[in-house]
Amino acid sequence: MTTPPDTMENTPQASPMQRSALYIALRTAAILLAFTLVFTTLMASAYYLTAPRVAASAQAEKLHLIGVVLAPTFYDNDLFSDAIILPPTSALGTSEETRLYRARKNGQPAALVFEVVAPDGYSGKIRLLLAVSHSGPLLALRVTQHKETPGLGDYIDPKKDRNKGRPWITQFSDIGFDSVPPEQWRVKKDGGHFDQMAGATISARAVTNASGRALAWINVHREKLFALPANSLYKE
Repeated sequence: MTTPPDTMENTPQASPMQRSALYIALRTAAILLAFTLVFTTLMASAYYLTAPRVAASAQAEKLHLIGVVLAPTFYDNDLFSDAIILPPTSALGTSEETRLYRARKNGQPAALVFEVVAPDGYSGKIRLLLAVSHSGPLLALRVTQHKETPGLGDYIDPKKDRNKGRPWITQFSDIGFDSVPPEQWRVKKDGGHFDQMAGATISARAVTNASGRALAWINVHREKLFALPANSLYKE
């Protein structure tokens, strides 16, 4: 009977060149893995170290913006703790969830601060921030984002308005439906109450109409908005 050859003796052996290539590949993979782990650790550490400062900065900027439409003397509560979430709301022109801040003074409802979108600006959407008193009037209105034509329609932003003494947007301050009824909440060119700049009516019309719709919606839902628990989602 023939004895089968020893399998160990017949197993192909890797050449020195093959062993060297395998070693280089394994070493490269290990270096890449180590680099990835170190980089990921550094990025995660940087995020956790800077996240509180970034959040605080964003909150301070938001509070500053709110202060433009609502004087700090108007309330004594923490607006960020006393906020609710609004779903996408057609009357406000929003297509995503937004936060509504509730101002209170001595425990009593004082005002609501919320975002509104005018969808029909000349160059696209115009984002607004409104403050509405609990008693009904619009306290103040500011444009927070727009793409209106520089030097023409951008006067809706008081920083761009050439009339520094009485910017166009200030005509919405401390005014409500008791003095300007809903049917008059339009620019004068459309038979309404509010001024507009000659040759740049579209921007003013968009802001005026959006603020009127928002004020009407808030006045209808005001009590329910104030009554909801903090951080809850408003539902019609």
